[in-house]
Amino acid sequence: MATSESNTFGNSLEFASDLLDSYDQLDISKRTYVFAILVPSLVFFALTIVVAVVVDLPLVVRLPIPVLGLLIFAAATVYPKLYLSQRKAAIEKQLHLVMTHMTVLSTTNIDRMEVFRTLAAEEEYGVLAEEIGHVVHIVDTWNQSLDDACRRRAKEVASPALSDFFDRLGYTLGAGQELSDFLLSEQSVMIQNYITIYEGALSNIEVMKELYMSMILSMTFALVFATVLPILTGNDPTATVATVIVLFMFVQCGFYFAIRTMAPYDPVWYHPEEDTAPTDLKLHVSVGVGAFLASVLVVITAGGIYGFTPIGLPDLLFFLDEVPLPLYLAVPISPFLIPGFVLRAEEEMIRARDREFPNFIRALGATESAKQSTTSSVLETLREKDFGPLSPDVDRLYRRLNVRIAPVDSWRLFAIDTRSYLIQKFSEMYVIGRQMGGDPKQLGELISKNMSTVNQLREQRRQATVTLIGLLYGITTSSSFAFFIGLQVVSVLADLSEEFTTSSAGEMDFGQLIYAGVYDIPLIEFLLLMVILFNGLLSSVMIRTIDGGNNTNAYTHFVFLTWLGCLTAIATKALVTAILTV
Repeated sequence: MATSESNTFGNSLEFASDLLDSYDQLDISKRTYVFAILVPSLVFFALTIVVAVVVDLPLVVRLPIPVLGLLIFAAATVYPKLYLSQRKAAIEKQLHLVMTHMTVLSTTNIDRMEVFRTLAAEEEYGVLAEEIGHVVHIVDTWNQSLDDACRRRAKEVASPALSDFFDRLGYTLGAGQELSDFLLSEQSVMIQNYITIYEGALSNIEVMKELYMSMILSMTFALVFATVLPILTGNDPTATVATVIVLFMFVQCGFYFAIRTMAPYDPVWYHPEEDTAPTDLKLHVSVGVGAFLASVLVVITAGGIYGFTPIGLPDLLFFLDEVPLPLYLAVPISPFLIPGFVLRAEEEMIRARDREFPNFIRALGATESAKQSTTSSVLETLREKDFGPLSPDVDRLYRRLNVRIAPVDSWRLFAIDTRSYLIQKFSEMYVIGRQMGGDPKQLGELISKNMSTVNQLREQRRQATVTLIGLLYGITTSSSFAFFIGLQVVSVLADLSEEFTTSSAGEMDFGQLIYAGVYDIPLIEFLLLMVILFNGLLSSVMIRTIDGGNNTNAYTHFVFLTWLGCLTAIATKALVTAILTV
């Protein structure tokens, strides 16, 4: 017991110390932050307490007022630590790309300060570019050496990994070692660090999946309990069910944002500013067709219900004697499968190109180095090799270079054709490295090794995504089954109550045993269907977040999960009715 209290006290002191240190690392001074942010939030908290005491309102209304003030003050207090945590995550998610880019530039014929200036100008690197820019600023403004600037900045960086890199880089440069030699020797360390971070994120997601399943099953039980209990107590079931549904949605949203924060940063798609890829028209048309057909089905469904269209959903599903209510939800969203399938196929092609690119860039670099020739001359023979889905893009790259289009523009169009984020980054590094005099064989092997590592980690990520998909589909089925078992049991009991009340003719008041009259069955069923729709939407986006794909590709899982929940609801209602009315 004493040991536990001691550990808790020690952790609290450590957290408080880290929080105080974080105030010194803000972009503004500690004094400015305290008087401009912290003190006003404390005054606001005090005012909320005064308002809650003075105003003449019910306790239920007054109690949340100081809670809101406390939340604002707490947020202002811990914001510096959260800010540094966000910067740390932003640095580490792109550190491997920046280190690879820095290594490529260091092997060329440019000055080492020009390497840092080039990376600092890359806006895409965000916080990392800012940190490198700080090093450049120290050198240019304060006339410090690069090694001193690195050591100074190492003390201010939010990320331990980058701080350690700057510190070792400063010591090595101060000892007289070349920047390229140091970075080449650091490649294995950098790759291993990236693997550790990536696999750690996947392990955290595995823990979150177990916790998510437990929480959703608990919320499912609560929702079933809220549906069935009012038949014995006589409380308003609609309000009870609606309250639990809101809590259910909050839990799902909380887990989604947690998983989004934990997921490793590894985008699949490259989104250029201009839409010039060969597949753009197909993608845009598929999205437009899916949205148009979904809108038509929504109009037909709603028009059939309210009578402002000549046909309704029963006319489309003429082979059914009666259209179950869940189908009014599932059918209108079905056309979104069209863009879902098209984008899914394109994403698989992108992943296949990524798997082939390491072989291509390694072969290109080795051949250029051996023949001492231009990229265009090497591609004339290399394009005859089979690089799978990458072959058409390699052929187009050769034709562009052959008609004297600038190499930078040709490789940029090559990246747009492939639609791959990694190919865009690594091909840009290769062509810039070649233009600045880098050894093509060394560049090809360096890029190939790094991208092969990412591809291996992506395979682990794909396996984690597959297990998540199975988990979400299983949760959707079990939750829908539980929801509609409870609802259908209540519905059957309500019908039996009405029959007993009518047939007993005053001999026995069955309504004294159960309160079936408080239920609005169609409204509760509608609310449960909204839960299925929301679950399908959030689960599909969660899948896309973990696998790093395009969010539009979530349409496929959204439609399938919604249909699965609706069909489970229909089957459950039929099964329970058949069992209880035998």
